[in-house]
Amino acid sequence: MAETWDVIIIGGGHNGLVAAAYLSRGGLRVLVLERRPLLGGACVTEEVFPGFRVSSASYLCSLMQPRIIRELELSRFGYQVFPKDPAFFTPFPDGRHFTMWQDQRRTCEEIAKFSARDAARYPEYEAYVERLARFAESMLLRMPPNITRISPADLRDYARLGWDLTRMSEEERIGHIRIFTQSVADFLEPWFESEQLKVTLATDGVIGTNGGPRSPGTAYILLHHMMGVVEGHRGLWGFVRGGMGALSEAIAGASRAAGATIRTDSEVARIMVRDGRAVGVALRDGSEFRSSIVVSNADPKRTFLGMVGERLLDPGFARQVTGFQMKGCSMKINLALDGLPDFKALPGATLMPHHKTTMHICPSIDYVERAWDECKYGQPSSRPMLEMTIPTVYDDSLAPPGKHIMGIFLQYTPYRLTDGEWSSLKESYADRVMDLIEDYAPGFKHRVLARQVLTPVDLEEIYGLTGGNIFHGEMSLDQLYFMRPAPGWARYRTPIERLYLCGSGTHPGGGVMGAPGYNAARQVLRDCRGLPSW
Repeated sequence: MAETWDVIIIGGGHNGLVAAAYLSRGGLRVLVLERRPLLGGACVTEEVFPGFRVSSASYLCSLMQPRIIRELELSRFGYQVFPKDPAFFTPFPDGRHFTMWQDQRRTCEEIAKFSARDAARYPEYEAYVERLARFAESMLLRMPPNITRISPADLRDYARLGWDLTRMSEEERIGHIRIFTQSVADFLEPWFESEQLKVTLATDGVIGTNGGPRSPGTAYILLHHMMGVVEGHRGLWGFVRGGMGALSEAIAGASRAAGATIRTDSEVARIMVRDGRAVGVALRDGSEFRSSIVVSNADPKRTFLGMVGERLLDPGFARQVTGFQMKGCSMKINLALDGLPDFKALPGATLMPHHKTTMHICPSIDYVERAWDECKYGQPSSRPMLEMTIPTVYDDSLAPPGKHIMGIFLQYTPYRLTDGEWSSLKESYADRVMDLIEDYAPGFKHRVLARQVLTPVDLEEIYGLTGGNIFHGEMSLDQLYFMRPAPGWARYRTPIERLYLCGSGTHPGGGVMGAPGYNAARQVLRDCRGLPSW
């Protein structure tokens, strides 16, 4: 006889684990089923090379919501973040370099090397973006109103949103319209004249995005990456002690402490539906689990087109899910290193401040735009934008003594190639990336002991990211807030009764933040107990 639970959660990614913790704390019997042998989804630490523990997919933390960290007592379960300082380092082909620090004064001194005007304007820019980020951040743990079947409760939510807008200054209201619609290049252009500063800031507008710095909507991605807080510093990112998997394990620890049961190596093949209502799940091995409620941490396409099946969906809803944009264009390369890179622009292979940053190779906005131009026609960028981090300069427990890990997150590598297949091309392409780094840091290739190359296809096959999209769906204006994942279905419920979504394909979107899991759990508890809207 099949086991019976109050709630079954499909997927032990960080959002599924957050939902499990809150639902268990709410008194429900919760079972989490994870298809892989380890928890975390794309938020994992894996021994990719012997003796090297690697954050193989996601690699930095900032967006994890302080409320969730506090309420689940994640520090009690081992969660700790090392803030990045300095934040960014960009070397340039002419031998100059630019470093951004936590200390605004030091950052302005760096900016002044390229533009005294920009150095004077930067504090005003930072304060302005922080005001915009503060408002957007207030929406993360708030239910989106329904845009199709509007109820009195939705009218109240719209009124609340309108009230928030009326309390803003005129400058902020206009700023929000611009940052949600403009390209990141257009957003930065009125502020700064220095190409070096603009391209360093613009990288946060294109990371994980199927678009270039001149693509409309990328300004919002910049704002999205500014919403996090590490040790009280807004927009600061850091390395999790023990790798990103330590965060997932901390959430899992909080979930188990609240009473949740978690099983790995348990791949859900099908969501069982009877009379339009979810009644449980069937695993790939044929075993079945019954439940009153099913919550899916998988992305919308995987959930509805894969586990439910199109024949059980309303044709209009099926078309919306099919049209949900999920094309990925990012690659992750993980390296084991015998030493630190020695950059021509800032020589030295012993530990220096720039080794502790996110190191960029992208000398100009035009450089990044050209990289995107190739990708949008199905060609991997011949000179991609690189974002490199070395977590072992903060946490030496991740590698053998004297050795290091480097993660390279790069744009742009399309999921579907015009010519060839990733399975046969990825290693030669990774060789090209190594050559590019060698141009800026001679001798780098000789420091590489081993590497792992994860194409968008690998991200899909290993981590369940459909299309290799790291956000569970593009973060464009037509796929945000009450439009995510589909108009009328942004409040975590679905057309299948008692089936809910809790992954990054729902509001407020991608990144390791836990907000979708938190919001979904609150919706489930409210539906179960008739809790008033909050």
